[in-house]
Amino acid sequence: MAKISEYLETIQPELAHTARLFGLADHLEEFRMEAEEGEGVFRIAFTDGEHTVRRAAAVPEDQDLRLRELHRKRAARRLCKQTLYDLCREKTGIHPPWGSLTGVRPTHLMLEALAEGLSREQAVARLRTEFDVTGEKAELLAQIAEVQAGLPPPGDRWMDVYIGIPFCTTRCAYCSFSSGEIGNGRLVAPYLDALEREMRAGAEILAESGRTLRAVYVGGGTPTALPEADFQRMTDRMMAIFPGAAEYTIEAGRPDTLTQGRLRTIREAGVRRISINPQTMNDRTLRFIGRAHTAQQVREAYALAREEGIPHINMDVIAGLPGEDAEDFARTMEEAERLRPESLTVHTLAIKRSSPWGEKWTAARLEKEGGIRKGAEGKGTEETEAGPTLPSGETAEEMVRQGRKTAERMGMRPYYLYKQKYMAGNLENTGYALPGHECLYNVDIMEETSHILALGAGGISKRIYPEEGHIGRAPNVSHIETYIGRLDEMIRRKRELFLDESEGKGAARSPEDARDGIK
Repeated sequence: MAKISEYLETIQPELAHTARLFGLADHLEEFRMEAEEGEGVFRIAFTDGEHTVRRAAAVPEDQDLRLRELHRKRAARRLCKQTLYDLCREKTGIHPPWGSLTGVRPTHLMLEALAEGLSREQAVARLRTEFDVTGEKAELLAQIAEVQAGLPPPGDRWMDVYIGIPFCTTRCAYCSFSSGEIGNGRLVAPYLDALEREMRAGAEILAESGRTLRAVYVGGGTPTALPEADFQRMTDRMMAIFPGAAEYTIEAGRPDTLTQGRLRTIREAGVRRISINPQTMNDRTLRFIGRAHTAQQVREAYALAREEGIPHINMDVIAGLPGEDAEDFARTMEEAERLRPESLTVHTLAIKRSSPWGEKWTAARLEKEGGIRKGAEGKGTEETEAGPTLPSGETAEEMVRQGRKTAERMGMRPYYLYKQKYMAGNLENTGYALPGHECLYNVDIMEETSHILALGAGGISKRIYPEEGHIGRAPNVSHIETYIGRLDEMIRRKRELFLDESEGKGAARSPEDARDGIK
C-alpha cells in the first residue's frame, strides 16, 4: 500500500498553482515540506524559515482497496495544498476569494457536501472553514446547487453531443479555442463532409452504447460564420442525425454573422436556444480585442432574433477586459438589461498561452501573479505595448459583482460556474438564467455528470466513471486539415472510449493532441 510520500510525488504543479494565488510561484523552492503518516493520520508541515504551518487529517478507510488508495491519495494531496495555502496566507495577508481552491469546478465540493447529508448552512460553513472560501462565494455555490437540484437529473444513461464548427470571421485576441478565420471558405465544404461522417458514426456509438440523447450543443468558433447554405446543411443534418434531444443550442456569438436566413433556419429546425455574445458593449474595447462588430450591431442582432421568434437568447460578457473600468462594465450591464436575454454568462478574462495575447501580453507575469493585480484607485497597472491596461483584481471583482446584481434584477438565478487558471483576481465564470431557461449542456459539461460525445476539430469526448472518480477522454485533433485527414482515427477513439473496444478504459492521446479545453 502506498505511503504519503508516494501520493505527493507529482504534486509540484498543484503547489505552484497554490503559490500563484499569492504571487509566490517564483518562491516555491524556498519553502520546505515535511510529510509523515502514522496512527491513522496524515501530517504535513511547510516552513519558509520564518513562518511554519502544520496540518493533519485522518487517513481515509474503505473496504475496496482500489477506492481506498484513490481516496487516500486525494486526501493527502488536498492536505498538502491546504497547508501550503495557510503558509502563503500567513506570509502575505492576502485572502483569495476562492480560498485554497485552484480547481476548475468548485461546485463539486458543495455538491459533495450536500450529498453527504450536510444542510446548506453546514456545507457553506465547511467551505469557509476547510478551504477559506469567502462567505460570498460559498453562498453562490449553495445557490447554484439549489438550482441544479431542480433540473432534470443527469446520469450514466444519458449522453450529450457537442458539434464543433471551428470557423470565425476574425479571431478574438483572448481566444484559445480551436478555430480559424473562415477566409475564402475553401475548408468549409471538406470540413462539413468530414463532420457529417463523424456525426453519423457518433449516432451509431450512441445507439450501440444503449444511452439516450440528452442535449445537443453546436459551438465553435462561430457556427453562424458558415455561409447560409452551408449553415442550413449543417443544421438539417444535425437534426436528422440527432433527433429528440431535450435541448438544442447553437452559438451565434458574433452579431455580424446573424441574418434573417440563418435565424429562420434555426427557428424552423426547432432549435430554441442561441447565444449572441457582445462580450462588451463599448466600441473602443471591441476594436481592441479584435471583434469585427459594433455595439449597435449587437442591438440589431437581438432585435432580428426577437422578430424571428427565437425563444431563448444567451448573452456572454467578459469582466476584466483591457482598458475597461467598473463604469465601462456598468454600461455593458445597462445594455444587457435593455436587451433582456433569457440567460447571461459573466466571464472573467483569462489569458491563455495559446491565444494571440498569450505571449504578447506578458503571460509570464500573469502566471507569476495569478491575476492578483493591485493598482492605485482600483486601476490596473499591467502596461502593454498596445496601450490599454488590464483592470486590477479589485476592479475585476467589482465587475463580477455588478454582473451578479444585474442578473438578479432581471430575475435570473446562478446555475453553473467554473474557474480557469490566470483569471483576473482569481475569480470565476458564472452562468445565470431565468427559471426554466437553464442550459442542461452547460451544467453537464461543467459538473462532469453526463457523458459527452464531442464531434469536430478540437472536441474532447468524455466518459464518466462515477464510482471510480475517473473520466476517460478521447480528444479530436484541433487542426482542421489534420482532422479531416485523420477522421477514421477520431471515430475509432470514440468507439474505444464508449464501447470498450480496447483493453483499457479511456482512449490514449498523443502529446500534440493533449488539450485541457472546455467545450
